[in-house]
Amino acid sequence: MTPARAGRPRQRAVPPLPQAVPPLLAVAHGSADPRAAATIAALMGLAGEMAAGDGLPALDARTAYLGHSPPSAAQVLGALAGARPAARQRRVVVLPLLLTPAYHSEIDLPALLAEAAAAHPGLSISYGDPLGPHPLLLSALDRRLAECGAPAPPGITRAGITQPGWPLPGGQRPSNAGPVPGSPGPVPGSPGDIAVVLAAAGSRHPAANAAVATLAARWQAARGWRAVVPAYAAAGSPTPADAVTALLRAGAPAVLTATYLLAPGRFADQVAASSLRAGAAAVSGVLGTAPEVARLILLRYADAIARPDSVAAVRPGIGAVRPGIGAARPGISASR
Repeated sequence: MTPARAGRPRQRAVPPLPQAVPPLLAVAHGSADPRAAATIAALMGLAGEMAAGDGLPALDARTAYLGHSPPSAAQVLGALAGARPAARQRRVVVLPLLLTPAYHSEIDLPALLAEAAAAHPGLSISYGDPLGPHPLLLSALDRRLAECGAPAPPGITRAGITQPGWPLPGGQRPSNAGPVPGSPGPVPGSPGDIAVVLAAAGSRHPAANAAVATLAARWQAARGWRAVVPAYAAAGSPTPADAVTALLRAGAPAVLTATYLLAPGRFADQVAASSLRAGAAAVSGVLGTAPEVARLILLRYADAIARPDSVAAVRPGIGAVRPGIGAARPGISASR
């Protein structure tokens, strides 16, 4: 894929999955903020609706969290193991709802899954890739920035844009959703006049921050932004506020902050508040229920189903070794 097309996926239909597919357990980071769980639930609901549209109406999709809110992955896997018919092994696909490969996806979660596999011998656990990196995440970022008034690329129309993270299925809004970050003033109509701060959570794992930096470079090449600078809310530098300040001092006509977080919470609030204080023209909402993220969940799920490997032999503290990232598998119509 050439850089010029990296952020502009196109639809491609592939053969449907067979009806008998394993349950999907999506494991998110978790937050004490109730908006986070509401957003993850809405995202998984949208993924289920998309699966039904792909001819898979009976997808058993469940959610667990690494901390801060129930249920845990061990609790859900225990329930799935107990629900299997006697003397029959049951397969489960576990996906880390994480935007970068880091400690949680490479060490922490595989160790938890290895323990669960040992505790439930009748359970076969297939482990998928984290959501990022993937071109669909660039499209989701484009969508969120367009909601703030930035020029939208082909394929994302203003008529199809909603507020970030809602409405939820059925039209309800998450409780305690809080204000939606917006634009206090006009945003230039040309990407070349807009510098973007790509604000991620940050990690002590160098590969995670490097993945964000790579994504920033690809996004700049794909969209022609004046600049795209990676920034980190914690465990990395620069901070979003420092990046905004530096871009304005360098002469950028306008700076937008793109929130590279899956769900609202403390980090998202911190990114928005600090960026606006530093002079950002607008801050996008979290990726949330962007349809591109829901589609990516199904692609990662289909990819994991096609693999013969299991985490049963993964020892605590050692990350699972997995094949390449991003390949579409038969069964889910792919956006590429």
